[in-house]
Amino acid sequence: MSETDSLLPKDSPKTEVVDKSVDEIDSKMSNSKELTPEKAEIESHSDGGILSIMYSAAKKVAVVGIVYFVGYMNWSVAWLICPLLLSVIRDQIRGQHDIRRQVAKASALANDKDVILARLNDLPAWVFFPDVERCEWLNRILKQVWPNANHFARNMIKESIEPNVQKALEGYKLNGFKFERMILGTIPPRIGGVKVYDKNIARNEIIMDLDLFYAGDCDINFSLGGFRGGIKDFQIHGTVRVVMKPLIPNPPLVGGLQIFFLNNPNIDFNLVGVIDLLDMPGLSDILRRIIIEQVAAMMVLPNKLPIILSDQIEALSLKMPEPEGVLRVHVVEAKNLMKMDIGMLGKGKSDPYAIVTVGAQQFRTQIIDNNVNPKWDYWCEAEVNEILSQELLIQLWDYDGYFPGVQGDDPLGQATVEISSVVKKGEIDTWLTLEQAKHGMVHLRLSWMQLSSDRNDLKAALEETQMLRVTDMSTALLTVFIDSAKNLPHARQNANPDAYLTLSVGKKTEQTSVQMRTDSPVWEQGFTFLVANPENDTLQVKIMDQKTTNQIGTFTYIIAHLMDKKNMEVVSQPFQLQKSGPESRVIMALSLRVLKRGVPVEEEEPEKPEEDSQDVAPKAPLRKQDSKISRSSVNAAISSDSGTVEEPLTASTVSTNLAGAPSSPTGSLKSASSSLGRNPSIKSVGIETGPLGAINMTIQYSMQRQRLIVIIHKIKNIPLKDPSNIPDPYVKLYLLPGRSKDSKRKTAVVKDNCNPVFDATFEYLISVAELNTSQLEVTICTEKLIGSPILGMVKVELNDPEIQGTGKNTWWDLKPEFKSTDL
Repeated sequence: MSETDSLLPKDSPKTEVVDKSVDEIDSKMSNSKELTPEKAEIESHSDGGILSIMYSAAKKVAVVGIVYFVGYMNWSVAWLICPLLLSVIRDQIRGQHDIRRQVAKASALANDKDVILARLNDLPAWVFFPDVERCEWLNRILKQVWPNANHFARNMIKESIEPNVQKALEGYKLNGFKFERMILGTIPPRIGGVKVYDKNIARNEIIMDLDLFYAGDCDINFSLGGFRGGIKDFQIHGTVRVVMKPLIPNPPLVGGLQIFFLNNPNIDFNLVGVIDLLDMPGLSDILRRIIIEQVAAMMVLPNKLPIILSDQIEALSLKMPEPEGVLRVHVVEAKNLMKMDIGMLGKGKSDPYAIVTVGAQQFRTQIIDNNVNPKWDYWCEAEVNEILSQELLIQLWDYDGYFPGVQGDDPLGQATVEISSVVKKGEIDTWLTLEQAKHGMVHLRLSWMQLSSDRNDLKAALEETQMLRVTDMSTALLTVFIDSAKNLPHARQNANPDAYLTLSVGKKTEQTSVQMRTDSPVWEQGFTFLVANPENDTLQVKIMDQKTTNQIGTFTYIIAHLMDKKNMEVVSQPFQLQKSGPESRVIMALSLRVLKRGVPVEEEEPEKPEEDSQDVAPKAPLRKQDSKISRSSVNAAISSDSGTVEEPLTASTVSTNLAGAPSSPTGSLKSASSSLGRNPSIKSVGIETGPLGAINMTIQYSMQRQRLIVIIHKIKNIPLKDPSNIPDPYVKLYLLPGRSKDSKRKTAVVKDNCNPVFDATFEYLISVAELNTSQLEVTICTEKLIGSPILGMVKVELNDPEIQGTGKNTWWDLKPEFKSTDL
């Protein structure tokens, strides 16, 4: 389902909100201009209108000239048709984007209560039943403070974002970027849903998640390389976490805030002006990527926006990074990818590469030329700050010779893995079916590394990295908090330095902000470094003057010294600077943690309830919030001999959130069935079933992804009518009503078995409104024709609150055939 549909469902009785609000957009926009004299004055002196007319006329003259030239040269009409088709396709895409922006803007302008009620069925899974009054109250506060926040945002864009965008664009040989005008408008962000956590959190903190959506009437102009352009209809949508800590006995009762996006938000905007007309190749894609990167660098984990509310609170408690562990990722290979390159004889192959994203951290594999079955053998490590909220995203691209992942590259599909599933199992080796692709799978090995303060764990960590024989793997995580510096020398005569500090460990270098004209700069910034070997590595600190680029102080810290400290930590200690003044010092806090392989969480197999109540298994307690279904498939049908896929799965998700869910094997379905042997067991001990047997499944709906996840675990006690004809069972799924071919899913066949194990995972893309009126038809069939091929059936009502909540894992008794099934 598209973002537009998720904003305002078509079958909702409140969709008239859009019709009402779209009519108000122009008046609201004009009112904002009337209420801003400064803006009106600027626009009165702007030559944008004249330039637009001039370029429009130039475009028409160019079109006429091209047509005349083609006719003059007696070229084929195809030279006119191809550009025309490309122009039409581009206009269609722009039109769809415009419609989505208009609907989003209508939602932003509509009445709070109407919008919340209209979106009732499409709020994220983590949102409680929406408290309309609470959301209205929050939105009124936002509306009241938006003018002041508007001023703060303009300063932040000019001082923080503009220099970073300039630096990023220089990497693409695009120089001279500068914001000319920044008007964020009168429409504030909107809160669509709120969840406040009350379990598994610390006593001195309050944690809440906000469904934040901004679709304002901003008007931002910039210049780039002598050309002028603009950004309008800027939109951002994502889940924002607000952590209020520590709680204090005096007003304001909360010491500070931490604000951050759990994962990269969805960002969209419309590029206007001369730059859009020229479309200097892929500039819109490049700008979009850079803006997303800058937002991620500020507010996407592991980056947080800290705000101190009380002088009683030290900056260290809010601004020191708080990693929970490290995710070690091995991108092994992919297979059966789509062929995107066009050759002389039709479609050729692809030049695939993969981008791995965890929060704001991004890693890219090498490019494999002309191969739809690439083998990368690529390793990377990502810091994880919120186990139960962060996810890993892997995107596959076909490289076409421009900028990887930006312009001209074709998507080959993607898959997501919830990190909580890796933490529970300790390690996952899996093939993931690619979403948003016709076919293709990617092979990942994921390991969870927890953080240990015991120096004795370092030996095992070093031995493990040596066994892997990968040179850039880490054994420890170093956290550094740069508080301030004191008594720095003058970089220029009678002038205080514009000081910034750089830190380096191995190949990684981090840099603080610049503090202007002071010899005692205060930075209060935290950084993390993955350390290959803390016994040998060092932390290099340099303080520089921005204007002269001169070095005004250095310091080298031997990381091994931390291993002799209590808890391997140093808290806010001053260190004497070298090559600096006699009293020059830098104040830092340091913490070292050893990477220790995570221990998997033991899970028990669910038992069949004695009654037909189909109770769900109890959930394992987890930190901070209820676990959700994992988005990684921890098993696929892989041949034990060749390593090839026996039966491709149709989903990249497997449930690991229920304590009763059986652990998935790491072997193949083929080897799983062979391990059972050809044993025609008629009755499985300890499981009471109906006369036709029972099937064990996990079913859960993920509202955030708009996906129904179905996991077929196993079947027990299929009746054996003829010992000489043991059934070869498989499971087939359909969505009702309709039973369309698109909803058909099928497991692999298990030969000669009355108690088959499948552990197969499937997904359906379906909205909440459709889910509430749908059923899942589960048919157990046999490949051998022993009379009727249907051994039993189950119908599951999908409007079950458990399915739409934490997930349902139980046994269903098989029933006789109740409807003719097309095999």
